[in-house]
Amino acid sequence: MTEADFIPKPYTKTLEKGSVSYQSPSNIALVKYWGKYGEQLPKNASISFTLSNCYTKTTLSYQKRSLAETSEHKDFDFEVFLDGKREESFEPKIEKFFERIEKYVPFLKDYKFKIETTNSFPHSSGIASSASGMSTLALCLLSIEKQLVSEKIPQQLFNKKASFLARLGSGSACRSIAGPLMVWGEHPDIDGSTNLFGTNYPFEVHDTFKNYQDTILLVDKGEKQVSSTVGHNLMHDHPFAEQRFKQANDNLSKLIPILKEGTISEFIKIVESEALSLHAMMMTSMPYFILMKPNTLEIINRIWNFRKETESNVCFTLDAGANVHVLYPEPEKEAVSTFIETDLKQFCKNGEYIHDHTGEGAIAL
Repeated sequence: MTEADFIPKPYTKTLEKGSVSYQSPSNIALVKYWGKYGEQLPKNASISFTLSNCYTKTTLSYQKRSLAETSEHKDFDFEVFLDGKREESFEPKIEKFFERIEKYVPFLKDYKFKIETTNSFPHSSGIASSASGMSTLALCLLSIEKQLVSEKIPQQLFNKKASFLARLGSGSACRSIAGPLMVWGEHPDIDGSTNLFGTNYPFEVHDTFKNYQDTILLVDKGEKQVSSTVGHNLMHDHPFAEQRFKQANDNLSKLIPILKEGTISEFIKIVESEALSLHAMMMTSMPYFILMKPNTLEIINRIWNFRKETESNVCFTLDAGANVHVLYPEPEKEAVSTFIETDLKQFCKNGEYIHDHTGEGAIAL
């Protein structure tokens, strides 16, 4: 498919007002993407676990604008509310998102929108809400478009376009539409993979990797000193960029037999290496920066010691921040939960962490 395939035919129906609601989860990449080109396109393929308990709920209310309103106020007309409170600081990002997607959902300027959103995780918890937030908004908008066209939109096409739109708001958001394993980015070993939207991982997955557990340790709840957007842009002139893109694609190739055969020791090597490689790119860019905190490193070392002493299959990954995602198979849930509570909790901000596990993606409410 190409971008042109997502430009709709002229609308045949009209809507005066209404509202739609979706719930969409966050996700955690196993093979990371870091570096993009064009309009939110990845320089390497990535694969992620879709989460379940960390999600955003969004209600999008819409009301048709009069011709006078549209001619007088030519820009997009919307307001954003988080937990019932107006959040004007979010609006420039939504404005940019609307600018990017207008040709694919051309009704945007015909309506006044109220975007009401809430997260299942604490605001400013350090968990990236852009993936869950942008995917819910994309789904809501596409749900409106579905009511404006005569022909029925097949679910598969609906999901592809929702993922395509979400990507234009936040790259990783395209992996939150479905689950439990999602691929984003063209990869020679994965038929149907594309830079334009996320796709379901198409191969066999061993029972070991089903209902995988992810406990997110909230190490730092402040705003990152370097945003992901800035970090991605620093890959353009990065001395190790091409090697990194190759490493990521090679790691995804290696994961295919590992996920099929349930070789958890090899899974751990790739997942932890990917997390550290991501942060190595940050530390070797110009300007360089470090998002890990002392407690991040303390947790990593304690996970390594615990694994060595107990032969547990627990491991870690990181996103572009200080928080630690503790990954482990479901049969180890009790033992790892005890380890987290007795040994790792002390390194979390206010002792906070969130138990999560793999999920199936977004749902209409």
